[in-house]
Amino acid sequence: MRSSLKQTYSLTKYLIKNRITSVKRFPLVLMLEITHNCNLTCDGCGRIQEFKETMDRKMSVSECMHASEECGAPVVSVTGGEPFLHPELDKIVNGLIQRKRHIYLCTNGITLGDSLGKYNPSPYLNLNVHLDGMAETHDSIVGAKGIFKKATDSIKKAKELGYTVCTNTTIFKDTDPKEIEELFAYLTGLGIDGLLVSPGFSFEDNSNDVFIQKEEFHRKFSFIYELSKKYKTMNTPMYMKFLMGERDLKCTPWGNPTRNYLGWKGPCYLITDAYYKTFNELMDNTDWDKYGTDKDPRCKHCMVHCGFEPTVVLETGKSLKDIYEIAKWNFS
Repeated sequence: MRSSLKQTYSLTKYLIKNRITSVKRFPLVLMLEITHNCNLTCDGCGRIQEFKETMDRKMSVSECMHASEECGAPVVSVTGGEPFLHPELDKIVNGLIQRKRHIYLCTNGITLGDSLGKYNPSPYLNLNVHLDGMAETHDSIVGAKGIFKKATDSIKKAKELGYTVCTNTTIFKDTDPKEIEELFAYLTGLGIDGLLVSPGFSFEDNSNDVFIQKEEFHRKFSFIYELSKKYKTMNTPMYMKFLMGERDLKCTPWGNPTRNYLGWKGPCYLITDAYYKTFNELMDNTDWDKYGTDKDPRCKHCMVHCGFEPTVVLETGKSLKDIYEIAKWNFS
């Protein structure tokens, strides 16, 4: 399976509960940015610029737990910056596991291997390692030599210890399809549990010219769809077809709400128009109808999975064809 039975059950139960109670908008994944401090300066990272004045600030353990309870999403992406630079990451992870949240712990992998002794493998814990290509390419993108080796050594160690490990790869303007297939084959040989792919999209505070425009991406992304038939990619087939321009999806900006040390970030992970003290204030005070690819110019070229995969999840139950396709994909 491409997602565990436990996670599939938790998400299905959560969806049914919200539909029975006629909740109009509800989140699926909490993006928990516990710190923006990082030990890399990657091409395309808008966080370095957006939070350059407050990089040393971080969320407390109690704030993280409260955010999880406020939001209620069954899945939590613990991200940053680099989460392993947070001195109480183990307490955050263990607290979320106690609350039966499915965690994707995002990391560049530099210190992952040395930190695994603080944790235990759990069906609720997924280690998510960032890799954008093979050694030369990845090290160039992250701006430091030897990072690919450190990350892949960490993956090997984590798999030996029984952890669930997936990877996250961003596709940029100059990404070589043959190299991505080489990367996927290499990671599959390491026993990786899933491969997540996303188009590179410019944060509003990032002018780095490494990103693909939407029309260009429709042409380029077909190779990922073909690779998904051979490798354990985590992107749904509906999202893949959207990236190829074969399907239209509207963004669900509240699907993956972001919480960091400044509060609840509105409207979405990539755009910052306001911060709110509570999750309910974010949901009630944001004019959601203002945002989307055909509304806000900042959204024009966005095809990032955090905005569109929630749409897939919410719309799948409306079509028997989609239900069959998602089931076939998940069990393939």
